Amino acid sequence: MKSQPLAAVNTWLPVMEAAGYRCQCTGECGNPHAKTDGRCPREHDGYTSKHGHLVRLMAAPAEPSTPPTQAVTLPASDLRAWCPDCYTAAIRRTRAQAAPPADDAPGLFEL
Repeated sequence: MKSQPLAAVNTWLPVMEAAGYRCQCTGECGNPHAKTDGRCPREHDGYTSKHGHLVRLMAAPAEPSTPPTQAVTLPASDLRAWCPDCYTAAIRRTRAQAAPPADDAPGLFEL
């Protein structure tokens, strides 16, 4: 039997079953996952490597740019299974791509 979170099991479980208890990242994290047909190979309750850490998948928004205040209201159909490493990297990439353009105002010493 796979481990489950202490809260929101009714939301988490359908997401994991639909994903086959495997991370659903297909490159949003910046890693093309080329060796595993374009999908992250990490599985719930599995290990990252021979000497790696235990993987606990989470149900999180399919779109990493979703603000947390909106994410908690999403139905299970709008969530995906993510390993923590992929989800963190996907959020970083989304924020970096959404960074505001440089300001055209002159710098302190540019007159």
